[in-house]
Amino acid sequence: MRLPPRAPWRAELALRARELFWLKLLGTTLWTTVFFVGYFHLLRHPAHPVTVMPLTWLDALVPFQPAMLVPYLSLWLYIGVAPGLQRGFWPLAVYGLWMTALLLTGLAIFYFWPTAVPPLAIDRSGHPGFALLEGVDASGNACPSMHVAASVFTAVRLHAVLREIGAPALWRLANLVWVLLIAWSTMAVRQHVALDVLGGVLLGLAFAWPSLRWRPASGYHPRPPSTTPP
Repeated sequence: MRLPPRAPWRAELALRARELFWLKLLGTTLWTTVFFVGYFHLLRHPAHPVTVMPLTWLDALVPFQPAMLVPYLSLWLYIGVAPGLQRGFWPLAVYGLWMTALLLTGLAIFYFWPTAVPPLAIDRSGHPGFALLEGVDASGNACPSMHVAASVFTAVRLHAVLREIGAPALWRLANLVWVLLIAWSTMAVRQHVALDVLGGVLLGLAFAWPSLRWRPASGYHPRPPSTTPP
């Protein structure tokens, strides 16, 4: 059976962004809010003694870079991109369940093994934005870095969407650069140490890979290349 013509990748991208827009926006906001309720509760009331994460040789190589606060904060935009490009209700709902499972696993780790980064050897208060950061995003519940875990999960799922719709390789490269900047920024702004980042990468991949295997079909079938001579 001949497949009906499909829109070019740009049109498909725009269609996905518009579809169920408000549900995607509200859903992402909801699970982010619920996570932070649990995060701050465990931060203020740890159930077990807090472990201070050790520094490694890699931490000594990463300088303090105040400008990296921009990619660090960009996570809150980034994590909405992949769910925002899911096509159809059930793929979106299952995406939300996988992300919720990732976040709940992070909270369970923080409950049984609360951690914190070592005391800062620098004063960040003189740099714009850091006073707000310290008030909102404390240095506890450090390992695994949920900043990194959420961004790695997002990167894998966004890569899958871009490949599915046939987006140019440059877009997939931009996705890779974005997630690498976020991971680097967690160390460069002194919110996490290298072991936190490694834990976040492993946690993110532990949920991202199976989420690609166990998910509903999106219903999108790219049109095969035409074999008819021009």
